[in-house]
Amino acid sequence: MNKKGERYEEQAALFLKEAGFEILDRNWACPMGELDIVARKGGTVAFVEVRARSSSAYGLPAETVNRAKRAKIIKSAMAYIKARGLLADTFRFDFVGIVPGQVPEHIEDAFSADGFGF
Repeated sequence: MNKKGERYEEQAALFLKEAGFEILDRNWACPMGELDIVARKGGTVAFVEVRARSSSAYGLPAETVNRAKRAKIIKSAMAYIKARGLLADTFRFDFVGIVPGQVPEHIEDAFSADGFGF
């Protein structure tokens, strides 16, 4: 990951901490892909994808997470749950979008694993 990517993920992690999340892991990788941030708040574990855009002139960061990327995140999350023996009341997939000079956009439950056959 490049320096900009690290900076944006750090910004997202701080944003989530301020919102009451505990950061469990960052940049967790497995053969299926990588999870940017794994965070817990109460009984919910969120697998958080972080995306940044230098401006919103050509679209929002959330628009860059396509079906193929969502599938990789879901597969990686399943591997993470198994590897860590993770228990939670709820698992979900969140998104944090960053555009410099703007407040990060946090979309809770941004997508689900429904409809993805593995």
